[in-house]
Amino acid sequence: MKVPSVGESISEVTIGSWAKKDGDTVKRDEVICSLDSDKTSFEVVAEADGVLHIKVAEGETIPINTLFCTIESGVVGLEKPVEKGITSAIPMIHDSRSTTIVEMKVPSIGESIAEVTIANWNKKDGDTVKLHEIICELESDKASFELPAEAEGILTITAPAGTVLPIGALICKIQSIGQQEAVDSEKQEVATQQLNNSNNATGHPSPAAAKILAEKGIATQDVAGSGVGGRIMKDDAMKAEQVISRESLVVSQDMKNEVKLEPKTQDPRPKTQGQRREKMSSLRKTIARRLVAVKNETAMLTTFNEVDMKPIMDLRTKYKDKFKEKHSVGLGFMSFFTKAVCVALQEFPVINAYIDGDEIVYNDFCDISIAVSAPRGLVVPVIRSAQNMNFAQIEAEIVRLATLAKENKLTIDQMQGGTFTITNGGTFGSMLSTPIINAPQAAILGMHNIVERAVVVNGEIVVRPIMYLALSYDHRTIDGKDSVSFLVRVKQLLEDPTRLLLGV
Repeated sequence: MKVPSVGESISEVTIGSWAKKDGDTVKRDEVICSLDSDKTSFEVVAEADGVLHIKVAEGETIPINTLFCTIESGVVGLEKPVEKGITSAIPMIHDSRSTTIVEMKVPSIGESIAEVTIANWNKKDGDTVKLHEIICELESDKASFELPAEAEGILTITAPAGTVLPIGALICKIQSIGQQEAVDSEKQEVATQQLNNSNNATGHPSPAAAKILAEKGIATQDVAGSGVGGRIMKDDAMKAEQVISRESLVVSQDMKNEVKLEPKTQDPRPKTQGQRREKMSSLRKTIARRLVAVKNETAMLTTFNEVDMKPIMDLRTKYKDKFKEKHSVGLGFMSFFTKAVCVALQEFPVINAYIDGDEIVYNDFCDISIAVSAPRGLVVPVIRSAQNMNFAQIEAEIVRLATLAKENKLTIDQMQGGTFTITNGGTFGSMLSTPIINAPQAAILGMHNIVERAVVVNGEIVVRPIMYLALSYDHRTIDGKDSVSFLVRVKQLLEDPTRLLLGV
């Protein structure tokens, strides 16, 4: 089973959690794991009945179309032991040695990528390769990536280095021999080990657990195993790491009696002071990775301006009750900003465009992404064709999407395809910031809190509610003149909201 394609802009996913364990028997359409992307989480069901073999552990991030598990259908079960003799307790494994040819083809790596070039081969023709071992490197016009072996066996290269291949073309073949025999051998070894010593599994770690214990310097005899026969599993090692690390900070009373400790300066920090560690969620790790990528891959600049919010606030105060009575939704600031942005985007189309390879794609519509703080992290649902909506329709759509975000019910389709983003840090008290572009978009508008400030109006100093606006943009496609002119146009529309109603 390989990672399915889950969205136009999603190129990789993270294994969130496994609902089944390695070696478990699963049924077709039974949920076996959950996958997390930077936009949503979804469950994966078994494609067949059989025995599950997990290839990718929880928390690992893998690209689309990557093998993450196999389901072995039609496996011959372990036979009942013979009643006499020591060897009677060892299950007998049927020999299922077979020879198969696994054809490896160029995987799909992105909607706009139609072909790749074989940069180099890490293995030679006729070499023996192992499962998931890197055998070659592929290059596209956007990135390079490594190709792992999809089976264990003898490699036959069909396309030499330097060959340009379309997506789905044959790269190589792997003659796989006796893979089931290797699985059976492992089962036989475990059964033999359990027979020779009924307590032999006690304190014996699994490979993953052994690695964790070795890295932390924890002895196996100090860890209690929860596996079959007391075998130490990965979860046992992780828990032991936490327990032992805490216990190592305490000197036992017996040792105090036997060893004379040197006097030390008393730690001035309170005894209750401590630390705690929490594993980053898959969504948070993906957000962090994408934000860093945007900073590194775009020429991002930010321009600022300020808006006198008094006209909008006066208009809301005058009509908000009648507006809610008629449309059953409140009149907020976001509808004014969304309408103003749509008007300005149509006047400055380069702000509404994005880069695709060596081309600039211009959008004739305004799909506005609204940044929403959800329980799992920041999400950006999209208001489709906002340029055709009135104030009531925009406010109702914002409420609907925000509710779905807080309930973690947003779908991938509702979060992809935006052409411009608006984020409102002012709801949390932000005075000024430089928002990061929501790739592949070219610009993002940042709203901030409204503060009464002394300003000069018609030669007089007056107090007005002022909001700072920030427009971050990709300087590769947007020049300073366009970015500043766009923000000035938004300012004009907001300070005179009748322009939005009259379309001037």
